[in-house]
Amino acid sequence: MRLTGNSYEEVCRNFNWEVPQDFNIGQACADAIAENDPDRTALIEWSPTGAHNEWSFGQLKTDSDRLATSLRAMGAEPGDRLAIILPQSYEAALAHLAAYKNGMITVPLARLFAPDGLQFRLHRANARFAVTDGAGFKKLETIRPSLPALETVITTGSNGDLQDAIAFDGLLDVDADGFIACETGPDTPALIIFTSGTTGPPKGALHGHRVVLGHLPGVMSHHDFMPQTGDRIWSPADWAWAGGLLDVLLPCLMLGVPVVFGGMDRFDPETALRLMSETEVRNAFIPPTALRLMKATENAGSKYPLKLRSIGTGGESLGTETHRWAEQALGLRINEFYGQTECNLVLGCFGAAGVMKSGSMGKPVPGHTVAVIDENGNRLDAGQKGQIAVKRPDPVMFLGYWQNEKATKAKFIGDWLVTGDQGIVDEEGYFQFVGRDDDIINVAGYRVGPGEIEDCLVSHPAVKLAVAVGKPDELKGEVVKAYVQLIEEMQPSAELGETIRRHVKQRLAANIFPREIQFVEEIPLTTTGKVIRRHFREKARSETD
Repeated sequence: MRLTGNSYEEVCRNFNWEVPQDFNIGQACADAIAENDPDRTALIEWSPTGAHNEWSFGQLKTDSDRLATSLRAMGAEPGDRLAIILPQSYEAALAHLAAYKNGMITVPLARLFAPDGLQFRLHRANARFAVTDGAGFKKLETIRPSLPALETVITTGSNGDLQDAIAFDGLLDVDADGFIACETGPDTPALIIFTSGTTGPPKGALHGHRVVLGHLPGVMSHHDFMPQTGDRIWSPADWAWAGGLLDVLLPCLMLGVPVVFGGMDRFDPETALRLMSETEVRNAFIPPTALRLMKATENAGSKYPLKLRSIGTGGESLGTETHRWAEQALGLRINEFYGQTECNLVLGCFGAAGVMKSGSMGKPVPGHTVAVIDENGNRLDAGQKGQIAVKRPDPVMFLGYWQNEKATKAKFIGDWLVTGDQGIVDEEGYFQFVGRDDDIINVAGYRVGPGEIEDCLVSHPAVKLAVAVGKPDELKGEVVKAYVQLIEEMQPSAELGETIRRHVKQRLAANIFPREIQFVEEIPLTTTGKVIRRHFREKARSETD
């Protein structure tokens, strides 16, 4: 499956889905390339000490076969759920590939989850196996009595005094010659990624093996006709989330592009620049908030020599200020893209094919039908605000919510999967993100997306990061409140707050500037680099209770 053509229109005309009846993620991401080019580099672990590690596709195939063989020996069967609670690591990649080869269903979970968060997800998925590190094992110990289905826990690194832990390394010391992967098709369940919706507890989005095929055109387009000679990709996005796992790790392995990882438990812009420089990264997926942090780094483009040819970003609006900085400091125009866990990478900019407009999410990725619709499923005209929706069937679309048919049905209006995100399509066919249904700020009946306000806030030289939310107001329904993190050399003051308010008012509109600005020491981010907006919405609402 490749993208060919000199223009976006030509690429779309030439594109055809190639979804075979027999398809297995594990084989596609390791074995297919190992068969012809076993020495090609697959994974690179960066270390701040300079002691980098590399693994070839041949090693990836052999070790994933060995791990799959050991899992079978422990009684693993097709359909069993394997929870993976690990950082970006060789072991995490092996766990995914071995599970897929066995027809198991992976349940990637972030290490940052507290025991209660893990307990809910592990219980909901009825996970039988789990692989984690020592810290994760100690969390599991506290909740394991409430997880009767969890029979086996495998730990990486030193087991130390961990009782009932099976050593990961020991599972690779087996003979896997003659290993045969389980037969799977594109719709065979492969992974469950839990996502927090606008209402209710987290839901598990169940994807089939075809989900990696479905991501390919999006990855190839926002990385400007990937794969190209010398391509090498890195992302700070945790592999426990769709952004890291499905935008980077699995599709890039399938394309034969080496994936760089490691070195950061928490995003640090200086470390990120150093990592990309030392490993000669050519492609990167960097969430908008992480890019804004890099923007605040002095001499970001010259301090660490970079060989980047493409940057993709998504998850929230990037904003024109950061676009402008990337062009000036990095010499690149960033390709924004859009999707969600249930149906990812369906819109995007594609600079190499002429699809680029600052502040937009681009156009439909080749192979996907995307529109802005009303509550009845009717397409809206250019300029009309409605809900962004994707038409089925679509290879990247989820199979449904795990054991939740009611929620699955509610996700659709006819054949349109509704995203819960508000958007507009302009006359040229570009999509503009307005905000999530629960992020929209309703000021006296005027619906405001937080993205443009936040972009304007961070354009002020004193502001490092900012988040805008709606605060309940008796007269207007809601008013805009901004939480602002200043650059290190600036001190909060009432005068500075007023200056920032005037800055936004003069640049945007008199009715959508922040009525209140509160300075905070830190704006918490998710492991994928997104602002935890819910935290601030709840904070603003609690102030009026």
